[in-house]
Amino acid sequence: MAEAVMEQTGVDTAEAAVSRIYEIGYLIVSTVAEDNLEAAVATIRTPITSAGGSFIAEGAPSLTRLAYDMTAREGDKNVNYDRAYFGWLKFEGTSDIAEAINEALRTNPQILRHIVFRTVREDTRAKMKAPTLREVKTPHIARTAPRREEETARPFSPRS
Repeated sequence: MAEAVMEQTGVDTAEAAVSRIYEIGYLIVSTVAEDNLEAAVATIRTPITSAGGSFIAEGAPSLTRLAYDMTAREGDKNVNYDRAYFGWLKFEGTSDIAEAINEALRTNPQILRHIVFRTVREDTRAKMKAPTLREVKTPHIARTAPRREEETARPFSPRS
């Protein structure tokens, strides 16, 4: 039994040493001033670089309206937010780095919500395509029937 536990931990440490691609999506509370936004993002980057991870791509945070109000605990009260700064970054690192950054984001009071997941190195953002014009076939135009000439005779009346 002890050997099985040791083998299992050996697999976990070997897997932890493998470098993978991860992406982080995060929402920073809207009470952070735009001047301090870079400092808030630096608190996300620091654990990655200090653990030996490398950045691949990043989307700068921008203020966006949330689909629904989110509640966060600030001190001894709950605060509702309807806007937040959304940003993302993609990095390469081990699973230990991903777990560490997940814990750091969970305990950071400036982060409203976050997600860390494995992904691929390639750029997976949707490209904006120019709208393609398609030919619309119109059915033949309905022709109007020629108008009858108005009768010049008097209308028929049975009493006359």
